[in-house]
Amino acid sequence: MLHRQMKSVRLEGESITAKREELRLYFRASFDLFESLFELFVSDEVFYRQSEPTRHPMIFYFGHTAIFYINKLISAGVLTERIDPHFESLFAVGVDEMTWDASSDSLRWPSIHEVRVYRQKVRHIVEETITTLPMNLPITKEDPFWAIWMGIEHERIHIETSSVLHRQMPLKYMRANENFPICPVQGDAVENAMVAFSAREIRMGKGSGDNGLYGWDNEYGSLIVNVEEFQASKYLVSNGEFMDFVQANGYGVPRWWDEEGLKFLSIRKAVCPPFWVPQSDGTYTYRALAQEIPMPYNWPVEVNALEAEAFCRWKSAQDGETYRLPTEAEWRVMAEAGGMNQEIFDDSRSNINLAHFASSVPVDTFAHGELYDVVGNVWQWTQTQMDSFEGFATHPWYDDFSEPTFDGKHNLIKGGSWISTGNEIMMESRYAFRRHFIQHAGFRYVIGEGETEAQKYTRIEQMFKKWKQRYG
Repeated sequence: MLHRQMKSVRLEGESITAKREELRLYFRASFDLFESLFELFVSDEVFYRQSEPTRHPMIFYFGHTAIFYINKLISAGVLTERIDPHFESLFAVGVDEMTWDASSDSLRWPSIHEVRVYRQKVRHIVEETITTLPMNLPITKEDPFWAIWMGIEHERIHIETSSVLHRQMPLKYMRANENFPICPVQGDAVENAMVAFSAREIRMGKGSGDNGLYGWDNEYGSLIVNVEEFQASKYLVSNGEFMDFVQANGYGVPRWWDEEGLKFLSIRKAVCPPFWVPQSDGTYTYRALAQEIPMPYNWPVEVNALEAEAFCRWKSAQDGETYRLPTEAEWRVMAEAGGMNQEIFDDSRSNINLAHFASSVPVDTFAHGELYDVVGNVWQWTQTQMDSFEGFATHPWYDDFSEPTFDGKHNLIKGGSWISTGNEIMMESRYAFRRHFIQHAGFRYVIGEGETEAQKYTRIEQMFKKWKQRYG
């Protein structure tokens, strides 16, 4: 491993000199870790390949995090001149997926040497800015230094999302690296069980203050939720537990899938989770970051929200119970009960922050109260659609970070994964993806009072209409 990753730098402090140095080291660690991921490519030619047909070639993401610093420093009024206007336009738009059937990219990309030179220029400018820009503590959302925090935390998001794309790149273009070791402990699935939680009131959101830590706009504001009693699976659903669904032809039985799920199956022709590799004898191997290994049945399965919901419908039919994904508030109950409600999650107790391996670990490794992996290992899908809290306001330097996700089509993920760092490993962080999206994400199931499927779809449609009226 390169080193145990630094946690997000706090916004307050007693010494401006010390804070500048702390921020400089945090910037370097982020910039270097992002670049080190691309050392997993066997050659520079791989930068021009798409690991996923609906996403840009990898060179786009390599350039994107660098131009983001410059664009935000310009928005903040720190810089008045661009380094390269063409780059700062070319690499700005297109992070998210393109159309389902996109099979090629007609854009003309610069040489990887040019992009590396550009990244070094950005490194110099950001470090110079950290050294010379007037600083007052604590840093606030209006302070030009906020743009640097914004750039660093943005790059840390892309450390994770780029690693997902790496796992989708054909193995012949990847090489293992001792700086990114995978867990050597692999075995049989553990038997899951249910753990009961009492009803309680939950308060979510950071309110109007930052509490000394950088946050994205969707974290601010507040929401109080009365959570009814529920039961949650002790472990994340493992590859072994999910294998029962696959072997029961779960991907081939329409009744387990909703309309969106059936569309996903039709387009992707999926027959198993995205990081399972079917073998000719009917078995599966497992795709890790840069290598293929025997199936680790005791690691958490990684699926999208549609696959997770299909599993819950199938299991409900098998057991005569009604299983579903937890809500954001129920996840919070589990996190607080497990002692994981500190501002920044403890990476000595969880498989996060690259503190252990560059892969998942067995689901019975890290106990958080009566549950395991409430935090870390893989992100956990919730049934909650991303929305704003009362008091939400967009940040003027990044006004399209959250609002596009308030459309009812993005589900919240909670808890972080083995490669989550920075803001991603904070209690108040809120990230969401489209339900068919691939991430280092899995799930646990719950039993408890909740809306019916019909009520859920009605609410999602209402959210989309509201979003269209406000933002569309």
